[in-house]
Amino acid sequence: MDIVLYLSGTWGIPMLTPLTQLTKNSFLRRGLYGLLAAVMAITIGLATPTASQAGIFDLIFQGIRYVQLGNLSDQDEVNLGGQIDRQLKAQAGVRVYNRNSGVSAYINEIGQRLATNSDRPNIPYTFQVVDDDGVNAFATAGGFVYIQTGLIKAAANEAELAGVMAHEIGHITGRHAIGQMRQQALASGVAGALEVRQDALVNIGVQLALQLPNSREAEYDADRRGFNNLGRAGYDTRGFITFMQKLEGGSSAEFLSSHPNPGNRVSNLQSMNSAGTYPNNGVGTDANAYRNRIRGL
Repeated sequence: MDIVLYLSGTWGIPMLTPLTQLTKNSFLRRGLYGLLAAVMAITIGLATPTASQAGIFDLIFQGIRYVQLGNLSDQDEVNLGGQIDRQLKAQAGVRVYNRNSGVSAYINEIGQRLATNSDRPNIPYTFQVVDDDGVNAFATAGGFVYIQTGLIKAAANEAELAGVMAHEIGHITGRHAIGQMRQQALASGVAGALEVRQDALVNIGVQLALQLPNSREAEYDADRRGFNNLGRAGYDTRGFITFMQKLEGGSSAEFLSSHPNPGNRVSNLQSMNSAGTYPNNGVGTDANAYRNRIRGL
């Protein structure tokens, strides 16, 4: 009696194969079993994708890539940040400073020291000097931090500059950009409950980096994270406070438009400093040494 094996084809059409025909050739039989296993694995893989199996840029439907907002790994976030970084430079007019490689190396040196002591030391950080006289700094997802030349010049010493950079790292460790992008995507109707088109999310990320201010809660959280980061890295935490006081007394700092409520924030920083968690031994407060490092900027 022939035993008939029913195999569902890739298009859902039943295929009938008498097993007696295969007993004449064991090699053919093993080949068919291998084919059966492969087809079943492919069918199962296509029919039951899960968030753990699919990466952020692997969900492709009709040529459009989607980002899973609810399942964003560190590597996914770094990839997204890289896309935003390229868009900032290509279309948003962000110009990387390249006239003095020593200054860029110095900023990266400070940044990496802070990153090692941050709340998320296991992701790569990219610190870039932006050729812009405005007193500003900003960050986007995945470890990308931008410091404008105007802010570097406005800082009196390394501790002041490091305080601002630690604050921007605080936005990254707190995943504030991801939260804002999710909110903007849902509010603008370009996202479903869990997914949003990659290109739309990148555009939102560019807009957030350059135009939209962070929330008050995000600023306070980044201040707290930045203050502790600064202290763990060995800097005098008073540098962060003196720079914020300087911004509070100024009238042209772009930093204030994207980082609101400076007065309350200074008070909060002073309260944290009063706790005496860090020694405040003057590390990073040598103004002459700082000026020598940024000479030629």
